[in-house]
Amino acid sequence: MRSWSAQNIPQLPGESIPLSLYDTSARQVRQTDPGPTARMYVCGITPYDATHLGHANTYHAFDLVGRMWRDAGHEVHYTQNATDVDDPLLERAAQTGVDWQDLAEREIELFRGDMEALRILPPREYVGVTEVVGQVAGLIARLSAKGVTYELGGDVYFSVADAPKFGQVSGYPEQEMLALFAERGGDPDRPGKRHPLDWLLWRAERPGEPAWDSPLGRGRPGWHIECTAIALDHLGPGYDVAGGGSDLIFPHHECGASEGHAATGEWPFAKFYTHAGMVALGGEKMSKSKGNLVFVHKLRLEHDPMAVRLVLLAHHYRADWEYVPAMMATAERRLARWRSAVALASGPRAEELLATVRARLADDLDSPAALAAIDAWADEALPDGGPDSSSPALVRDLADALLGVSL
Repeated sequence: MRSWSAQNIPQLPGESIPLSLYDTSARQVRQTDPGPTARMYVCGITPYDATHLGHANTYHAFDLVGRMWRDAGHEVHYTQNATDVDDPLLERAAQTGVDWQDLAEREIELFRGDMEALRILPPREYVGVTEVVGQVAGLIARLSAKGVTYELGGDVYFSVADAPKFGQVSGYPEQEMLALFAERGGDPDRPGKRHPLDWLLWRAERPGEPAWDSPLGRGRPGWHIECTAIALDHLGPGYDVAGGGSDLIFPHHECGASEGHAATGEWPFAKFYTHAGMVALGGEKMSKSKGNLVFVHKLRLEHDPMAVRLVLLAHHYRADWEYVPAMMATAERRLARWRSAVALASGPRAEELLATVRARLADDLDSPAALAAIDAWADEALPDGGPDSSSPALVRDLADALLGVSL
């Protein structure tokens, strides 16, 4: 599947700082330690509706991760999927009378446009599940050969009893797992399952649903296994960061980690499980099912996309926050002030500012503190500039390279 266009990233002077991130599975901030190539997988959209601000918050967070690694001299191997066949997509297509494939293609194209406008660096591989059904089925067959699956009415389930590390990513107690499993696409009450938390790997063909031939019979993949298969295929086990919104901690990342462990024998499947916070509107988490959405494509028609990005940067990536329209006005004023400052012929020296922004972002992506540092430089620069004729260009470059904001 086609990704989207990348922009050039300015090279910054001085020394970078190693990135530390909160690892959900460790319950603490730790320093990342990638090799020459940093490997990252971020779970993609289910394309049955347009990209909303909650999606943008997630992909923006991991864009910052990639930018910090690039600043440190790493090549970044970033992979993302699109769940272009799944129950919500099929249900929306049936409700609207649109072919499910046309619906997915339309929303993925809109997503690409949103990501480009927000200057989110693209993944090296952008993979639709429909492109890799054979690989997913092959992974399920491998798991079955290891004795960790069972069949129920033609469907294939992963047996949680055969997942010795299950629970280590989230740290949740079983009762919380059961509640979240039911809320987030699981089927804890299905008769015949060995354990309520056993999860679906392969859904046998149902009338009127898309299906593919496979050694498992005709059907389609379950949700969690698709990301495991794609990550294994492109990144291999032990990759650096598995990312997504905090609603993916359980069951999605929990199940995927156990699938990877069972398939490869290696633990952890990803070195870091890192999660972005949820964005609310009207007191509730922004979600397609609730319909309380602020769509990125509408925001970027009404506002400079860089102001939209500044709204995201104003919140720590792990924080849950509520969007209010006044945030856009604040971001637009900040953007105008920064642009006025970097348009000056000279300004205050900016080497210390660069070091501060690097340090704040290296500390678990503290973007609000990074913005405050640039605000302080702009306040000093306006209206009369400063002694250094090279500093406006350096500030423009650091905002671009590290924060993704084009001034």
